[in-house]
Amino acid sequence: MKDRAGRRRARRFAIGTAVVVALAGMNGPWLYRFGTEKYHQYKINQPEYKAANGKWEIIEFPEKYRQNTIHAALLRTGKVLLVAGSGNNQDNSDAKQYDTRIWDPVKGTIKKVPTPSDLFCTGHTQLANGNLLIAGGTKRYEKLKGDVTKAGGLMVVHNENPDKPITLPAGTRFTGKENHKTFVSKDPVLVPRAEKVFDKATGKFLRNDPGLGRIYVEAQKSGHKYETGTEDNYRIQGLSGADARNTYGIAQKLALDKKDFQGIRDAFEFDPVAEKYIKVDPMHEARWYPTLTTLSDGKILSVSGLDDIGQLVPGKNEIYDPKTKEWTYTDKIRQFPTYPALFLMENGKIFYSGANAGYGPDDVGRDPGIWDVETNKFTKIPGMSDANMLETANTVLLPPAQDEKYMVIGGGGVGESKLSSEKTRIVDLKADDPKFVDGPSLEKGTRYPQASVLPDDSVLVSGGSEDYRGRSDSNILQARLYHPGTNSFERVADPLVGRNYHSGSILLPDGRLMFFGSDSLYADKANTKPGKFEQRIEIYTPPYLYRDSRPDLAGGPQTIERGESGTFTSRAASTVEKVRLIRPSASTHVTDVDQRSVALDFEADGDKLTVTVPSSKNVVPSGWYMLFVTDGEGTPSKAEWVRIP
Repeated sequence: MKDRAGRRRARRFAIGTAVVVALAGMNGPWLYRFGTEKYHQYKINQPEYKAANGKWEIIEFPEKYRQNTIHAALLRTGKVLLVAGSGNNQDNSDAKQYDTRIWDPVKGTIKKVPTPSDLFCTGHTQLANGNLLIAGGTKRYEKLKGDVTKAGGLMVVHNENPDKPITLPAGTRFTGKENHKTFVSKDPVLVPRAEKVFDKATGKFLRNDPGLGRIYVEAQKSGHKYETGTEDNYRIQGLSGADARNTYGIAQKLALDKKDFQGIRDAFEFDPVAEKYIKVDPMHEARWYPTLTTLSDGKILSVSGLDDIGQLVPGKNEIYDPKTKEWTYTDKIRQFPTYPALFLMENGKIFYSGANAGYGPDDVGRDPGIWDVETNKFTKIPGMSDANMLETANTVLLPPAQDEKYMVIGGGGVGESKLSSEKTRIVDLKADDPKFVDGPSLEKGTRYPQASVLPDDSVLVSGGSEDYRGRSDSNILQARLYHPGTNSFERVADPLVGRNYHSGSILLPDGRLMFFGSDSLYADKANTKPGKFEQRIEIYTPPYLYRDSRPDLAGGPQTIERGESGTFTSRAASTVEKVRLIRPSASTHVTDVDQRSVALDFEADGDKLTVTVPSSKNVVPSGWYMLFVTDGEGTPSKAEWVRIP
């Protein structure tokens, strides 16, 4: 692999030198007219350059199909689901205008899909049946401090009645006992009954622990004089008798401070054949910025997010059962920041890299480690460099998945920090005492880097920005192939479009990569010109697709059981060196926990290639996969879709 990379670098240098020499022999005025940009375009389109570095191309959808894509997933049909929801656009949110597109990268067709809820900043993952589970999204956009006109915040409603819960409708009024100020609830709230507590030794009744409900409230009128400065108890208007005695509110400061985004409970399965959303049981908790991760039994774990009043969900994680379409809470509570990078391990536990996409205290749930969801035991993993800069870092399970090595790439400080890290950190979870060690560094500190696993076992690391959301014109137009075998980066062609916040990448079945989104705060170094959401799609064709030929693959079974084999036809069977099952991506906010490339054993006999799927359900979770074969030059076939039941 190192020799092949060296030959590519040599070819890259040689073609550039040849063109420079040729131009130098021409007269000055012609050279001036040719210009730097034209020379660059000439160089990057030379066959030798593309064979060494690959090529980037921009795709612009017709105007009526453009949207602010926040989420993307590859469907088992080979099409790409592009989800915007309200697209980080307050006007769309107010108008309840939510967008989804389906793009066919082979035919080039685009289709609008009715979108039932605001799936902006939702969570998603691939299911065993080929559907995409989507859960959470946006109920309300944030309001910055200067835009807030009515004092408001969190009201915790207490119910001391052990015999029954109580429901308070939207519009319920809460009046402070000390401050005498009245606040109004924005939504209904169900407050569970109190819990009777008994002495375990004697069985003697001790007390009632009140049931708690959380609701967002606002002052009735605008202005600073309706703010509160301290905690107060609140009487609930409209209640009488026992309900009035047992039910009350407690709130801390209710002010004109910034109001965070609020999440929704809605959940859907997207059917890639019918190409429509199917509503399923909503989550128990509203979630904005959640991570959805497949568990050992095929159920889906939903973690973190901001709730329906803009507070971080307090460690109340829940599990979706695809058979019943229902959610249940986990037995134990564990807190993470939003969009945590959580991956299923071969032993059935969950690896948390420490990377996340933002929101949450800087001293809770930030340590990387191994989480046993059943027992709630969490074992920290030491050695992380730049441990205070894991927000907006990317995490990738390096190929092949059986090695259980992960790379954490770049990242930045918590919140809107200017800090960014150029580090990559690698951990081998199969080691006796796993710890992070530094891998090769990036050239610049990088927030929001994209990382995509390729069928030749390389990983493309691309884009990002040096500062928070691309501030100060800090997008990084660089791309590198990481080679796990040599633990080295190889610089390849530069992308044409900057990608930072709200961007992502998807491996396509033909071996190319699709990049979407980007949402810069500003478009200039002085941070005076507002940024514009990047609606263009960009395609990267890796160097391996600029060779003379590629292996073919066809004729195999559509379903292969774990531990079983399937036979395919390939005229290049004798040249195949690797066979990989790659799970289709579901990407957003530098979070793609579905991405994994599994090595398959294989045997060649003439034009027949027999492949065997590993027996572990944790190495190969149930679902649809792309099956690639790669020859000795590292050139992959087009993928065949295979279902692992």
